[in-house]
Amino acid sequence: MSAVVRRLGQAVITLAAAGALVFGMLAVTPGDSAQRVLTARGVQEPTPAAVAAVRAELRLDDPLPVRFGRWAGDAVRGDLGVSWLTGRPVSAEFAERLPATLRLTAAALALAVGLALVLGTAAALGAGRWPDTLSRTIALVFLVVPSFVLGVVLLDVLVVRAGLGRVIADGTWATVFLPALVLALGSVATWSRVLRTSLLEAGSAAHLRVAAARGTSRTRRLLVHQMPNAIAPFLTMVGLGTASLIGGAAIVESVFTWPGVGRFTVEAINARDMPVIVGFTMVAVVAYVVASLVIDLVCAWIDPRLREPR
Repeated sequence: MSAVVRRLGQAVITLAAAGALVFGMLAVTPGDSAQRVLTARGVQEPTPAAVAAVRAELRLDDPLPVRFGRWAGDAVRGDLGVSWLTGRPVSAEFAERLPATLRLTAAALALAVGLALVLGTAAALGAGRWPDTLSRTIALVFLVVPSFVLGVVLLDVLVVRAGLGRVIADGTWATVFLPALVLALGSVATWSRVLRTSLLEAGSAAHLRVAAARGTSRTRRLLVHQMPNAIAPFLTMVGLGTASLIGGAAIVESVFTWPGVGRFTVEAINARDMPVIVGFTMVAVVAYVVASLVIDLVCAWIDPRLREPR
């Protein structure tokens, strides 16, 4: 129980520090926030009176600590401010688009875990031979090719030329495979190599030599004996990578016109809509902290060595 409380405390501190950092970055952004609001609303040459009215509306003349306290209090209640571009609450804009992003992220996570398990296990079984070489080559390709390039290539080859799928995704399960695959490939490269290394390290244990002497097959030794000892580092990478999937969804959603939070945030960046940008950053941070906390607790449950001594 003490380990759970300690990790929860660390998560709260991380969120508070991230919130302060994000708000501080917003506060030191060059330019007048009131003018950026009016520009986002389509007013290209705002008058001093209009600028003053917006500054009063947003209470931008208050001291920075007061504004941070007000912003943090609202954020804790789920109020991320009002979009400068649409004039609607950011939380409402996100709520409309979040199901599509979660659908994409869940599909990408399932694909990434499945492909990483296959590649990592095959590489460990065939260490030093062609399965290992093939796995490393595939992982290297996934790692060095940017996701937006893969997305454009898949759209051109599979959708436009081969007629498989749709050019414009509608956010449903029927069109999720291609964008989810593109989003997952970068994670597959890292996760599969971590799993391979962990499996090989676990394979050097003395009890596995005894199992081999008793006639246990190599596949059984890997899946039954090595995998439970190697899964904790893999799960840690999955936990950390889950947040990166949410953060990286913005590019993939833009390429595939996926109607999610990421695509909306890219449009907000183009319009300098700071409340949306900050809100998306905080959502990504929360996802990272929560995923890390869950994986930390799961790994401690799987491996007693990671628990605090009683």
